[in-house]
Amino acid sequence: MEEKGLQAATDSEEIQTTVDGVRAVDMHLRNIREISSGDVVFFQSRTQLHTPGLGTLMPEAYRETAEATEQANELFELEVMQAIDISKRLMERDFFFRWVSVYMPLRALVDSRIERKLLSLFESNEYPTGKITFALSGNILDEKSDDKRISENILKLRNRGFHFLLEGFGADNCPMMRLSSFEVDYCLLHHDVTRYIGQSTRADNAVNSIVGFVSEMGAEAIADGIKDSSQAEKLYECGCSYIAGPLAGKYMNPSYIRKPKEKDEKVEGS
Repeated sequence: MEEKGLQAATDSEEIQTTVDGVRAVDMHLRNIREISSGDVVFFQSRTQLHTPGLGTLMPEAYRETAEATEQANELFELEVMQAIDISKRLMERDFFFRWVSVYMPLRALVDSRIERKLLSLFESNEYPTGKITFALSGNILDEKSDDKRISENILKLRNRGFHFLLEGFGADNCPMMRLSSFEVDYCLLHHDVTRYIGQSTRADNAVNSIVGFVSEMGAEAIADGIKDSSQAEKLYECGCSYIAGPLAGKYMNPSYIRKPKEKDEKVEGS
């Protein structure tokens, strides 16, 4: 990736909402399913960035560069607005869901004005705070992160009804004990954890311990990378209630998301 090109493409006083007639950010959603019912209860978002010079970029190609500048906050605001719009359209189609996630950059999380900004945005859009969950990078567990400001703003926003999802938990070299510093609502278990499910009794016990640890920290585990029902069943036995990955459904344009025709109909997703 040409980082200088991306910097030039996004380095303006106010980020563009459209690029060549296309929205600057394009959000796709994937299902997070409840194991016991098979129902879709949450949606995790992934946002593509359209730039004038580099075309369409996936998060792994632009996040790191954007987060080094104020662009991160501008992109975050665009993503929040798009998530609200998508959520409203899903609700108009009588699609039940508890929340849609939006990636929150560390730069936004340590902003002393973030509570006021978000409350103003949600009030102006007449949308409940509880329907959006902010997804956080596992980088907040890094020792270099500002624990105090992060934990204080998480608490303030949770008191306002927002939820938090910590992504990539349990990956190789993840400092798990540092989770005790941050009161998040959900932990998305990295596929480095879930790939051990079913390999052996010891491996299953290790996964069970991680799920238990997350629970002891006051959060709920969501297992990523789940491919088949046997993995889901073992996770449920471990106390994990939610799954994401191939079994739950892939990322898709929200306009293609459809409600099951019957309430008890289970659809794995395309």
